[in-house]
Amino acid sequence: MRIDNRLAERLKKIKPSSTLAITSKAKKLKSEGKDVISFAAGEPDFDTPDFIKDAAIEAIRLGFTKYTPSTGTLELKQAIIEKFKRDNALEYAPNQIVVSCGAKHSIFNVILTLIGPQDEVLVPLPFWVSYPEMVYLAQGGVCFIKTEAKDSFKVTPEQLLRHITPKTKLLILNTPSNPSGCVYTRQELDKIAAICVEKNIFVISDEIYEKLIYDNLKHVSIASLGKEIYNQTITINGLSKSYSMTGWRIGYLGGPVDIVEAVSRLQDHSTSNPASISQKAALAALKAPDDFIKTMKGEFQKRRDYLVDRLSAIKNIGFIRPQGAFYAFCDIKNTGLDSVTLSTRLLEESLVAVIPGESFGRDDYVRLSFAASLEQIEKGMDRFEGWLKKI
Repeated sequence: MRIDNRLAERLKKIKPSSTLAITSKAKKLKSEGKDVISFAAGEPDFDTPDFIKDAAIEAIRLGFTKYTPSTGTLELKQAIIEKFKRDNALEYAPNQIVVSCGAKHSIFNVILTLIGPQDEVLVPLPFWVSYPEMVYLAQGGVCFIKTEAKDSFKVTPEQLLRHITPKTKLLILNTPSNPSGCVYTRQELDKIAAICVEKNIFVISDEIYEKLIYDNLKHVSIASLGKEIYNQTITINGLSKSYSMTGWRIGYLGGPVDIVEAVSRLQDHSTSNPASISQKAALAALKAPDDFIKTMKGEFQKRRDYLVDRLSAIKNIGFIRPQGAFYAFCDIKNTGLDSVTLSTRLLEESLVAVIPGESFGRDDYVRLSFAASLEQIEKGMDRFEGWLKKI
């Protein structure tokens, strides 16, 4: 066998992430005793609430450690149905819900279910790092829609129409967005929905940051905007960000029965059920009041406001005020450096970790996470600003 034929063709387009390279280097420096300040985190720095942990411990004690139905327990599905109805004005039945091993797993399942070699997926740019790679693994094509800072990195109806071809089958929409923090309004989503209905395009609506929206803005699920778009949308969510449960690996989706049934078959023969214990923890989270979320969101808004004030004072860095999630996407064109060079040098020379925008399709940007304490953000920004003055 020839060495270059050892790997399947589908893996040849999948590239390693510069995000992982930076975070690995930051962790190595930290393990060596270096005082690294990280703006790289893609997860809340809050601990999972105790009442959720207690539910998991109780599940273990009661022996809830066996297989569950592949797509999740009925009681958890019912809690998800109630959540969709309460928060998103979406009506689903149990056979329209799949619980998976994280929202990423849910998205991957849908892409693998819908997309093949003849299909094309519209991905607004900047994008979350895994969207295009998932499409490549499904052997589909990706059509990037380059959004503009003047539009808060939101795809416009005109841009959407320009990029649709006979091969277009799916649009991936992320609101609130990672990395830009943009939040689509109802009016903007109405226009996108009308186009997708007219052109018969499916929508993956990634709403994992739904609970982290600031300035009294409201989250809107595109599937709630009419029967037609409801029948073409798969709504993705999970507990990783809203309940600080990243390691518990629980995500879920709601969608049309035929697509959900196909996703269910796929999950039957791949991962089977998400961890039984994590499902009990998720059940406790979804049934509880939103007190923890409100506290965490309030703290994130304070941090966002401080970070924005600091960034505003730096002349050669541009940014759009994030409306949701916990990231600031910063324009570094005026530094004369690309994102990987800036991120590498900043880490090596000032022990500050940021994520290169190259990973999100914009090599002229870097992403800063404010999922760190105010003290750490202040210290990190002092170093960042000082380093920029030196170069």
